[in-house]
Amino acid sequence: MCRSIKTLRPPAIPEEATEEEIRAAALQFVRKVSGFRAPAAHNREVFDQAVDAVAAATADLLAGLRVRGAARS
Repeated sequence: MCRSIKTLRPPAIPEEATEEEIRAAALQFVRKVSGFRAPAAHNREVFDQAVDAVAAATADLLAGLRVRGAARS
């Protein structure tokens, strides 16, 4: 879908994804889906809400994934 979004789960990255990495991926996703690199002022609030929602869903997904061979803490 969007080649600039990097994989955030092990083993792609050995440590846990940071909040900044999750937010950057969410921003790239919303940009791709909306077709806007930066929204107009009248779309800023809904754009930012979408980034927040995607970032939260991504964090939940990563927290719940079980990767074979990876140690679970």
